[in-house]
Formats: sequence, C-alpha cells, structure tokens
Amino acid sequence: MQSLAEEKGRRPSLTDIEGLLVGHYTARERPTGCTVVTSHTSFAAGVDVRGGAPGTRETDLLRAENIVQKINAVFLSGGSAFGLDTATGISRYLEEHGSGFETGVAKVPIVCGAILYDLGLGDPRIRPDAQAGYEAARGASSAPVAEGNVGAGAGCTVGKLFGPERAMKAGLGSWSLRMPDGLKVGAVAAVNSVGDVVDPVRGKIIAGARKNDGTGFFDTMEQLRKGYIPGAPFKHNTVIAVVATNAALDKAQCSKVAQMAQDALARCIYPAHTPSDGDTVFAIATGQLAAAARAADVGRIGALAADALATAILRGVEQAESWGPYPAAKSYPAKVIK
Repeated sequence: MQSLAEEKGRRPSLTDIEGLLVGHYTARERPTGCTVVTSHTSFAAGVDVRGGAPGTRETDLLRAENIVQKINAVFLSGGSAFGLDTATGISRYLEEHGSGFETGVAKVPIVCGAILYDLGLGDPRIRPDAQAGYEAARGASSAPVAEGNVGAGAGCTVGKLFGPERAMKAGLGSWSLRMPDGLKVGAVAAVNSVGDVVDPVRGKIIAGARKNDGTGFFDTMEQLRKGYIPGAPFKHNTVIAVVATNAALDKAQCSKVAQMAQDALARCIYPAHTPSDGDTVFAIATGQLAAAARAADVGRIGALAADALATAILRGVEQAESWGPYPAAKSYPAKVIK
C-alpha cells in the first residue's frame, strides 16, 4: 500500500482522475452530510453491495444487461434512508446544467448512491435532504477531496459492537494511485463501521472500541474469539465508497472492480460485511486514458482499487476530528497508537 506521506504539490485524491468533480454538503446543526462524485460528461459505473442492511438508489440500473450504459453522478450520504432524498437535489442541479440520459423529450440525470446510518449523533430529525444534494453538486470541483468530518463522513463513527460509549469518531478519506503508464485509480470512503479499523501493514488497531479506562482498545475480534455474543444486531454502521479509474471500462468490468475493491474493507475493518452492514462500493471509469490499443486489465485495476480504498479508509479515520463523546484517533492517547 502506498505511503501516506503526501507527494510534492497536489495531495493524492479521487479527483486526480481527469474530469471527476467532488462536492460536499456538511450540516451545521449536527454532524451529518452528503458527498457527490460527478462530471461534466457521463461515465460508466458498476457496484458491489455487501452486508445485510444496504440503503441504495439505482443500483439495479448498473446491472450489465440493463439499457443505460453511463451515469451522471454517484452520491454517498448520511441520514439513513432519509438521506436518499439527496438524489433529488443532485438531479435538479444536473438537469439545470444539461446533463442526463436523452429520452427524446427530456434529459433524465442518472444518479446512483448509497447511505449510512448516523442518526445517533445529535437531533435525528436533521438529515441530508434534496437541498443538501443540490448544494453538494453545486460545490463540486476538481480540487483535492476535503477529508475528515465533512460530507458523508461528518457523522461517521467506528468500533460500535459494544455500544456507543466505546466508539470513536471517524470520517471521510480519499486517495489515489498513479501508474507509470498513465493509469490512475482513486477512492473516496465514508468510514462508519461497527468493527475496528486496522492498519493492514502494521497490524495495529488505529480506531475502534475503547477500553473503559481509555488506555487502549477493547479489540473487537479478540472479544468475539473469547465468546462474546453481541446483543441487538443493529449497530448503526455501514462503509460506503467510490473507486474510480481513467481507464475505459464497461458496466460489467466496473462491477468486477467494485467487487475487488471490497477487499479493502476486509483488510482494514474487523469485522466487516455483517448482517447489519450496508457496505457498498461503486466503481466508475471515465475512459480518458489514452492507452495502447489493448483491453484494460481489469484484474490490475481492481487490485489497485482495493489498495487505494484501503488508504482512503485509513485516512477517513486519521483525518477525523473528535466530536462530543467520540474521540478521534489523532486525539486518543499517543502511547496507545504506536
């Protein structure tokens, strides 16, 4: 996995993929928000949905046999199922700017997305709505993606299997990989897991369920191995992400890349893909890479996507700020994080 040290100049980010724009809406009243990935031109996309409690929009459209071949935006949102309203505002903005699938009488923006549960932080009646989606789309740019307590990452927490009193604050992270032949692969992730977040290189927990005395981590998987039996399964979790490449891929190939990118969750989150998770990864391809006349190596792109997403997940934890009773990794006792 690429070092987290920032490269000279521009910080690696999903928007290193030419043509992609990312915008956030972050609520002021409580930590929640939404994030949109869009472009001035349509792009191919696929999806991989895991876990038993997904909240998604237009994912069936991304099946290879269905007619629409390209889409206009992907959103990630807090607010649980209420957050799906953000798609209405994103669609309105795209329609105003002439983007959409041509039906003969109107252009219909194709907007796919997924939500996570963050209603436990502050007033649950405050959640991303259509106007939030509109503002996120209006503010989308090619600048490096803002990270931490922003957009869909604003209300994210991790390490919740033993209750919110042991949880920690997380957020949104982004990263990209740039290959010598011009191939680029990027990722953005909102990290809201029930499990602990582990650095797969060091094998160390960097955020997760805390010990009562605040001196270390409870270690979720160790407790499960010792025989701990979780109570009610609904633990307010889900990791949602977008990976992207500048290669030319079709919908089926994008879905394979999304499937491979899910490996990042298994590497970094213990446990992941549980019955109460809605873990969802979208993959998009802009097709702007001027490569030799040969088929794109989907396996290579998928492997790199998992690598980039793993780093984005770690950044989503490392860039987060503490909120209320939830400490962030950067403020948790330094002696614990080695």
